[in-house]
Amino acid sequence: MSTNNHQTQLKGFIESVKAKQPHEEEFLQAVEEVAEFILPFIEENPKYKKAKLLERMVEPERAVLFRVPWLDDKNEIQINKGFRVQFNSALGLYKGGLRFHPSVNLSILKFLGFEQIFKNSLTGLPLGGGKGGSDFDPKGKSNEEVMRFCQSFMTELFRHIGSETDIPAGDIGVGAREVGYMFGQYKRLTNEFTGTFTGKGVKWGGSLLRTEATGYGLLYFVKEMMQHNGDSLEGKTVVISGSGNVAQYACEKAIEMGAKVVTLSDSDGYIYDKDGITHEKLEFVKELKNEKRARIKEYTKQYPSAKFFGDKRPWEVKCDVALPCATQNELEEEGAKALVKNGCKLVAEGANMPTTTEAIHIFEKNDILYAPGKASNAGGVATSGLEMTQNSLRLSWTKEKVDEELKAIMRKIHDQCVEYGKENNNVNYLKGANIAGFVRVADAMIEQGVV
Repeated sequence: MSTNNHQTQLKGFIESVKAKQPHEEEFLQAVEEVAEFILPFIEENPKYKKAKLLERMVEPERAVLFRVPWLDDKNEIQINKGFRVQFNSALGLYKGGLRFHPSVNLSILKFLGFEQIFKNSLTGLPLGGGKGGSDFDPKGKSNEEVMRFCQSFMTELFRHIGSETDIPAGDIGVGAREVGYMFGQYKRLTNEFTGTFTGKGVKWGGSLLRTEATGYGLLYFVKEMMQHNGDSLEGKTVVISGSGNVAQYACEKAIEMGAKVVTLSDSDGYIYDKDGITHEKLEFVKELKNEKRARIKEYTKQYPSAKFFGDKRPWEVKCDVALPCATQNELEEEGAKALVKNGCKLVAEGANMPTTTEAIHIFEKNDILYAPGKASNAGGVATSGLEMTQNSLRLSWTKEKVDEELKAIMRKIHDQCVEYGKENNNVNYLKGANIAGFVRVADAMIEQGVV
């Protein structure tokens, strides 16, 4: 197909999707990124065209919206919105996290659920795509308030999920505490102890390495990318955004691989440590963020040689590798230009869709290796799948066993990206991830008929 025809077809497709949901910007962004590569692929493979697979994929199979009333510590009634978007079950039961954050709306959850279809497909595991959450903000709430909210949330959600239907997990704002409260209420309501949640406590059905999995998996993917290009992480300077779960364990694994990590961030700004963040310094960050729930700028009080830059993102720092691990659309065009100017050679996403379309185009024009989150951050859902396997077997694997399986899955994802993303002597990881993820789901949908 000619470039002009491709652009006309892409524009027409996006306009048709936009007409049905004109205000869902994040979702439309995710759809456009996928359609850019899938539409030409469908034209080249007519068996997919007649079935209107992409048109069906962009419509969730089911979206559940509900209210969540709960009592705060002042005994006042609060009301939040609850959501679960069950997007595609062609490959297996719905799988995807729950996000608790004030920014949560249907558009964000649809973008996350749509991305999850392709991410889960890439893992090779029998998992469909879904996502859910609430505009509830656990930040600043007491444990009792979080518990009461989670119990109210699950009182509605429990009827839509199950070990053979839909298995949620954590995401932003949903950690071990929240999963524990929700699972407890689910168990109470159903009188079942099943593997309906992943990210559970290790003592009661959780998997070792689940907490570390997204960050570790990201670095395993980066390692594969660098080896494919005859290089390694040894001695490289790495900038990381975020300071939550993904960023912490991406930092930990990067240090283990011999890299020098110089930044972490939160919504207030970023810290720059020219000497590098060591294992000891990282332990301080974990205590700061996980236990004290403090801001990243406190790092500079403990380590005065580091600097804090308020209301800024770390993309202005000179580096070899950039790992956006915070939230969607945090790496914009200006940040991409700064990375190019400062000699960055590789960008891999630890968060979901943290790079804007404009920034991606900057990377493409400047031959920077770029890995989309649906490939590079799939380690989290991959290990959730391994947790589900352990639950089904009523077994608990060793950390070494889980790590071995995680490495194998990330290597397999990389191989698929290479297979479908080859362009002359280079690899377009965005193209490879989208097409590889699409093919597996598309074939299953064709075989299952028009449902």
